[in-house]
Amino acid sequence: MERISDIANVFAFDGKLLSAAPYGDGHINDTYALVFDNGGVRKRYILQKMNKSVFPDIATLMENVALVTDFLAKEIKARGGDSERETLTLIRTKDGKTYYVDKDGECWRAFIFIEDTIAYQLVENAEVFEGTGRAFGAFIAGLADFDASKLGEVIKNFHNTADRYKKFLAALDADKAGRAAGAQKEIEFVKNRADYCGRVTGMLERGEIPLRVTHNDTKLNNILVDEKTKKPVCVIDLDTIMPGSLLYDFGDAVRFGCSTAAEDEKDLSKVDFDISLFEAFTKGFLDGIGGSITQKEVDNLAFGAILMTYECGMRFLTDYLDGDTYFKTKYPEHNLVRCHTQFRLVERMEQALDKMNFIARKYAK
Repeated sequence: MERISDIANVFAFDGKLLSAAPYGDGHINDTYALVFDNGGVRKRYILQKMNKSVFPDIATLMENVALVTDFLAKEIKARGGDSERETLTLIRTKDGKTYYVDKDGECWRAFIFIEDTIAYQLVENAEVFEGTGRAFGAFIAGLADFDASKLGEVIKNFHNTADRYKKFLAALDADKAGRAAGAQKEIEFVKNRADYCGRVTGMLERGEIPLRVTHNDTKLNNILVDEKTKKPVCVIDLDTIMPGSLLYDFGDAVRFGCSTAAEDEKDLSKVDFDISLFEAFTKGFLDGIGGSITQKEVDNLAFGAILMTYECGMRFLTDYLDGDTYFKTKYPEHNLVRCHTQFRLVERMEQALDKMNFIARKYAK
């Protein structure tokens, strides 16, 4: 592999490279923090080697990132904001490309380092989660005028629940690992809710809800927060940016953030749906997105949370039936345990659906 300094020299950084060191604890891309001196002023940048195993279509991924960040930068500048702080800023190569392919075929990209920020790893309180919702809502609002159809599918059918259901049925029919007989209760849970699968895709196809730019990884730690004010600054990790419905992003954030237990908690008595955290996130999300959301989307926010949780549990069950070929597992029943937590959350959300809908409509503008 080429030396980091040689790779850095390909990009249009300002100044002289002083140092380069591994940065962060990401599990997908290899990340380095670079320090440059430009006339006595030091500036940091991020250099990343992208994971081609996870993202085989780097060209589409980087085209998506470039289109979205360029659009956001213009929007931020137009309202007098700081585009180098409020969105990721790509540093292109010296010949104007969005990424560089080294002699070993590895793909590299670079961004301006956003200083004086932190990322939360856990939902510490309702205020933090409300800020998370506000940040993701504002992110969607900022891209409301962007033509989402320009974006390519980095991961095909990622949140197409109807397609996920077909894959589940195929795995059940094949029963490669001989596990179906011992998972009949879980299988019936999925089948009994098959009508969930085509609702959002159907609304998109019929034009009842708009096709939007979706982040598709709305975890708490994908938001940079100002160290001092603790207010959200920038949404990061745009690798899974794709066209879709905001119900996916809202729903997945709720699925992850409103659970009272870990994703692989064996004791289901510890697994519950925290309605107070749902209210906090919803309040922030709807404040952030403002008038950009339609009434049809508001009316389906709660269902979006149920759908994304159901889909996630179905994916865990599908992988269990396939013999654990996708998700990493630590023991034979790991995916089944994960499936149980998601299905318990689905049940709790179904029981709270009226309250969830009331909250969504309460905070909608």
